[in-house]
Amino acid sequence: MDGFKDNMKDLFKGWNTIPNWLCFLRIALIPVFSALFIKDHFLSAAIIMAIAALTDLFDGKIARKYNMVSNLGKMLDPIADKLSQMAIVIILLYKFWDITYFKVLLFMFIAKEILMLIGGALLLAKGLRPAAAEMVGKVSTTVFYVFMILIIAFGGENAAIKNILPEPVMIGMVVISLILTFAALFSYVPGFVKQLKENKQNGENEENAEEVSE
Repeated sequence: MDGFKDNMKDLFKGWNTIPNWLCFLRIALIPVFSALFIKDHFLSAAIIMAIAALTDLFDGKIARKYNMVSNLGKMLDPIADKLSQMAIVIILLYKFWDITYFKVLLFMFIAKEILMLIGGALLLAKGLRPAAAEMVGKVSTTVFYVFMILIIAFGGENAAIKNILPEPVMIGMVVISLILTFAALFSYVPGFVKQLKENKQNGENEENAEEVSE
């Protein structure tokens, strides 16, 4: 428990940075995008999603270029991505509920994000910090945003502009995004296992040191 508290204190050191505020903005845009989509303002929803995607693109670049990398930012960026992606997937389920394959694929997206959240929560509970996004994770996020914006803008009878994306093309986009997102999930596994092993080893070493001192 002490490790968790120390981890939380360390997490918020130097948090007030432009990249972190861009992450906050991305999270704040989620209800805006969702409300616009539900009210059938598909073009506006697609534009808001594009803005959210741009904040994801620039926050990392700004953090690295201007030395604004923070512990909070390393966690907040993937959390903002996951919340945004979950909202997009749920909204697309609402729009394309009648397409069986589409529905199954989107449910798999949700399952993957839930696994990632559980893994991150487990690390935090042990006083550890989830690793920053791997390159494959960044690629999968970029592809996800691009494909989902295209689907919202051009797919289905109520598309933002017009129905120019046939169902097989939309399903293909989701399949590609799904493959990349699970590749991203598996890329985190080695680091996740390594952190748990090191944490367990450190705990055993501390116990042995206490026994010796006694």
